[in-house]
Amino acid sequence: MNRIDRLVAIVLLLQSRKIVRAKDIAEYFKISIRTVYRDMNALSEAGIPIAAEAGEGYSLVEGYHLPPVMFTADEASALFVGGKFVEKLTDSSIVRNAESALMKIQSVLPIETRDYLESLQEVTEVLLQPQQARDGFRDDSMTSIQEAVVKRQVLSMEYFSHHRDSFSKREVEPLGLLFYSRHWHLISFCRLREDFRDFRIDRIRTLQVREDRFVPRKGYSLKDFMATFYDTENAVEVQVEFVNDTARYVRERHQFGLITEKQLKSSVIMTFVVPSLDFMLGTLLAYGDKARVVSPQSLKKRLRAAAEKIYRLYENEKK
Repeated sequence: MNRIDRLVAIVLLLQSRKIVRAKDIAEYFKISIRTVYRDMNALSEAGIPIAAEAGEGYSLVEGYHLPPVMFTADEASALFVGGKFVEKLTDSSIVRNAESALMKIQSVLPIETRDYLESLQEVTEVLLQPQQARDGFRDDSMTSIQEAVVKRQVLSMEYFSHHRDSFSKREVEPLGLLFYSRHWHLISFCRLREDFRDFRIDRIRTLQVREDRFVPRKGYSLKDFMATFYDTENAVEVQVEFVNDTARYVRERHQFGLITEKQLKSSVIMTFVVPSLDFMLGTLLAYGDKARVVSPQSLKKRLRAAAEKIYRLYENEKK
């Protein structure tokens, strides 16, 4: 990127945020802090009203906006590809807004860029099965949840618990949305359970965004939740072979950390990345002889020891 393009991009970056640190600008454009200072001086000399706050960062004076900048073909293509994933991996509320945004972008593109994008559409596809909402469940929750997270509004919902096979009414303080194991999950503080909980949004039957706001609790952020929920620094890879019928159930339960699958004739080898072997031990015991640990060997030993302990418990009852 030449300097002129970088200066324009810096203004766009400032325009998109309330305040930006020099360190963040340097990392974003892969330049030195000294170069950032020179660029900011150059922008000021060019008449761009930039405010600098010591120890905070840079911002544009309120009311200033750079005139709209036209998308390049590569930028438009990137947005188009992103839209393809949005179509397959989100719910109807997000899909509608994404389609509307892309249509607006496409309508202002130069004719040659528009032709390029139309040609790209004919040769690009994302082969993922779109999420299908079950009868009676919401398929338009994500936009409402996003708004509630930003505005810190309480959510009331009816939620189906797969484990209990029943519905319950919950009041939750939403942390954010997290995508894993092929589904979106609402991470929240549940007032009923008085603890942080993970709710799959395709199991929400009714949802209401309340007017009352909540005050964030100590350690209340998606980052804090993930730090305790999933320790990536000490993650362990586990491979388990499930018979086909059980594999379908595992997918339905969407065990956290599932990353790959290998289909065999009558079984599936699933690879998980989990925070510890304890994370998998209880789960595998529940599947009995329908699951066989492929690796690591240490998990096999621990599973065998746990099974023998259970066997001795009932063997002693015979005596």
